[in-house]
Amino acid sequence: MSVPVADQDAALRFYTEVLGCELRTDTELWPGARLVEVVPPGSAVSLFLLPPDSEIPVAVRLGTTDADAAHARLREAGATLHNPEVLRWEGVPPMFAFADPDGNGLVYLEEPVG
Repeated sequence: MSVPVADQDAALRFYTEVLGCELRTDTELWPGARLVEVVPPGSAVSLFLLPPDSEIPVAVRLGTTDADAAHARLREAGATLHNPEVLRWEGVPPMFAFADPDGNGLVYLEEPVG
């Protein structure tokens, strides 16, 4: 799930130092597009701390064990896909963005099995 934040560094300090979240990812995908992911203690759900004007979509993120199969299934169903193929960047799991019938932003992230 994405959390819109005005300052990623301040948000990262709050979520890790105050809330006790674990930093999972902090990487620049391309110039100006910083992806910061934290996981609350004992949770399987991660949070992405993103500026509202980020090129990375502020969206609900869903897990899948096979991003390619999920992408194909949604394409065949006629869903609105924001990426023509699964995105693969170093240091982050395979993913792609899409919308539900009401236009809500969603992202599938591939998670390891088990």
